[in-house]
Amino acid sequence: MLRTSSLRVLDECDRDAVHALLDADPVGNVFVSSRLRATGLDAGRLGAEVWGFIERGEITALCYAGANLVPINAGPAAIRQFADHARRQGRRCSSIVGPVDAVNDLWARLRPAWGPARAIRERQPVLELSEPPLVEADPLVRRVKTSELGIVLPACIAMFTEEVGVAPDSGGGGSLYRARVEELIRTGRAFARIEDGRVVFKAEIGAVTPYACQVQGVWVHPELRGRGHSEAGMAAVVRAAMADIAPRVTLYVNDFNAPARAAYRRVGFREVGVVKSVLF
Repeated sequence: MLRTSSLRVLDECDRDAVHALLDADPVGNVFVSSRLRATGLDAGRLGAEVWGFIERGEITALCYAGANLVPINAGPAAIRQFADHARRQGRRCSSIVGPVDAVNDLWARLRPAWGPARAIRERQPVLELSEPPLVEADPLVRRVKTSELGIVLPACIAMFTEEVGVAPDSGGGGSLYRARVEELIRTGRAFARIEDGRVVFKAEIGAVTPYACQVQGVWVHPELRGRGHSEAGMAAVVRAAMADIAPRVTLYVNDFNAPARAAYRRVGFREVGVVKSVLF
């Protein structure tokens, strides 16, 4: 029988086809698109591989394989090949993230070999805002200065630990995490309200393309929650992002985080998709 599908690791020769596939869903694919636009598809520079599912000579699905394993536009046939390839390599990622059906299928195939997950986020609504926010922006939320890294870094670590369940500086990862926060500050993508040396509110824009950007790390100091800082702070971040970063602002949130979801609704975000995360 003639084989009409295959999998291969993609490179710069595939750039146009890859971006055409990613740009078909600029919000859902903002993370992977941002990474590839910044570094290209060369695995050495990217620190990851991009696998292409090829049908009748055309790339119809992708899988980003780095710290995250991210299936894109992947149906059952593509998932089967991605899972086989990932299983042969052994687990190298810290999470699987993507559309619910694709992640369910991928994880069902990988779990016997990779063992139980540390945590699973079954449903994480993807939110988008492309209009001015519905609440007033906090005028005290601004871009973080490079000299304020020492103030903001502990808040970033606290947020990550609270969200993921593992400190980002554990297991020797402290220097890499610090470098990432430094990069976000240096590129003007870290925002905070800082009072008397304490972070009241903070958020970063972790992924950027010409079409969309993704907010991450939204955090309010535990002693100051319930006072509207998240709504006003997010409104400030949205306005800044739309002004000079990207026209569409997106993020995803755990479905069980009712206070955060309510705050985002008040700001004007609407649900445009759902993803699932498997954490190791």
